[in-house]
Amino acid sequence: MKYQVIKTYGHEQGLSCVFRQWRADSHCNQLHGYALSFSITFETDELDARDWVIDFGSLKPVKEWLQDMFDHKMLLAADDPAFEDLFHLSALRLATINVVPKIGCESFAYTVWAYITQWLALVNPKVKCVCVRVSEHQGNSAAFMP
Repeated sequence: MKYQVIKTYGHEQGLSCVFRQWRADSHCNQLHGYALSFSITFETDELDARDWVIDFGSLKPVKEWLQDMFDHKMLLAADDPAFEDLFHLSALRLATINVVPKIGCESFAYTVWAYITQWLALVNPKVKCVCVRVSEHQGNSAAFMP
């Protein structure tokens, strides 16, 4: 039997970041920002001593990592042709930049899943992260499910 719970860090959390999808043939190739929302599904075969999948109170390191990664950050693709120019904004103290392999909610969902999977292996190996959904706004979202 499988049990699942979903923890959401909604748009109201203010995980606001700016990025650009330089490969886009639309206005998405310009710098633009969103207050991202994250929905994380945890799963286990056996409930803990409290009859929970996971104690949401134990997720403080996850929330802190999400803040460090996305809150008031500029996400910059490692292969962006304007990388040097954009990265220079950090030296000018105009942006706090996190370099990521790829840009997009799909990639952000994978990045969050990878972090949570490593974290769970250390703190609660009976629980798995089975889905991460990232939303730019109510109309756009993407998910990663291993």
